[in-house]
Amino acid sequence: MAIEVVSQEEIDEQNEYINKLSSLVAGKKYYLMTMGCQLNENDSEKLAGMMTKMGYIETSNIEDADLVVFNTCCVRENAENKILGHLGILKSIKKHRKDMIIALGGCMAQEPNMIEKFKKNHGQHINIIFGTHNMYKFPELLYKAVMENKKITDIWEIDGNIVEGLPIKRESDVKASVTIMNGCNNFCSYCIVPYVRGRERSRTVEAIIKEIKALADDGVKEVTLCGQNVNSYGKDLTPSVTFAELLTEVTKVDGILRVRFVSPHPKDFSDELINVIKENEKVCKVIHLPLQSGSSKILKVMNRKYTKENYLALVEKIKNKIPKATFSTDIIVGFPGETEEDFLDTIDVVEKVKFDSAYTYVYSPRVGTPAATMDNQIPEEIKTDRIGRLIEVVNKGLEEQNEKLVNTIQKVLVEGKSKTDENMLTGRTDGGKIVNFEGDCSLIGKMLELKIEEQRKWYLKGKLL
Repeated sequence: MAIEVVSQEEIDEQNEYINKLSSLVAGKKYYLMTMGCQLNENDSEKLAGMMTKMGYIETSNIEDADLVVFNTCCVRENAENKILGHLGILKSIKKHRKDMIIALGGCMAQEPNMIEKFKKNHGQHINIIFGTHNMYKFPELLYKAVMENKKITDIWEIDGNIVEGLPIKRESDVKASVTIMNGCNNFCSYCIVPYVRGRERSRTVEAIIKEIKALADDGVKEVTLCGQNVNSYGKDLTPSVTFAELLTEVTKVDGILRVRFVSPHPKDFSDELINVIKENEKVCKVIHLPLQSGSSKILKVMNRKYTKENYLALVEKIKNKIPKATFSTDIIVGFPGETEEDFLDTIDVVEKVKFDSAYTYVYSPRVGTPAATMDNQIPEEIKTDRIGRLIEVVNKGLEEQNEKLVNTIQKVLVEGKSKTDENMLTGRTDGGKIVNFEGDCSLIGKMLELKIEEQRKWYLKGKLL
């Protein structure tokens, strides 16, 4: 299959709009809110890159902004409620600041029911609505909104093409996320992503390596390869490429000290990939392996295509081949039809695997997915009880795993100052554990050996050797 890439002519056209805007908006402020996964975060870095190139200056105060951009997520209901809440606040602000421009993009904008909700409740003050497939055309949409003073909705129903060469403003000088593919073909029954992100589309190895080499030249030490299911990477390329082969190429880039990846699908986790993780020192040994449920019955209804036994066997295989491997995961409780026995199967997996971290969610119906119309929805009070019990077990396991690291020596890549204490530096271990320690800013970007002195559940306290 030939990869469809947005032409250089189209990118040049957007750069022309950026240049036109630079004389109109230079010195004005933008506020960007990002919700969702690392793919959304990477998209926001590109939006920030475009706005910075236009001459906008970032602000952390939404009330000061001349341009407010929401890059939305539609995976959880709380994200929807959060955006609607912010739009409600801006509605009153915009009465006094009629020149403020509000743009809403991302996954939520690809949902027809959400578009109708936005237009019904906030149509008077949203200037631009754009989707996931045409984000690269944001300069053009913004220019038209500024010059023509009209509301613009531009949503593409097609899957969209690969886009290269957009300006980008990175959040960190030490680590970076690199999107290697977009879309998903799995159609889990609870998930809206295939409908809003489209089918799987892989970037070429050459384009990915070019981006990572540029990051290394800028001093970046760690990259995270991102995709809805990175294990499916390269199947649509001609000739096809495996994710394990891409991972190997990435580790060859000089200057990159660590490589992480999210998210793989358990059903596609190959022996080839396990061997690459085992044999390559640069590949971090923490593996994010979404479980979603420990019940084989629920997994089948979820269309996950593996069983509880398959999952546990895969974890055991990885542990046998990579003794230092640690695991993180995603878990949903309260999926339609989940019984107490099904929930206890999930608890059983958590206790057996001993995850180092787990992202736990209460199931929320997403309009347009099969699970949303299932009859046997679980009452909210049962969901609340189960998520509380699950978190208790997860946290107990987290503390046990952390305790094993006390008095050990860990290699930590220093990322910057601690968010909670200006006098402390922070970094991560190979296993993704946050470590805070005393040190000066000259150490940022360096790989150091630290002795772990204490564990504080959510982070470790270390001491420079």
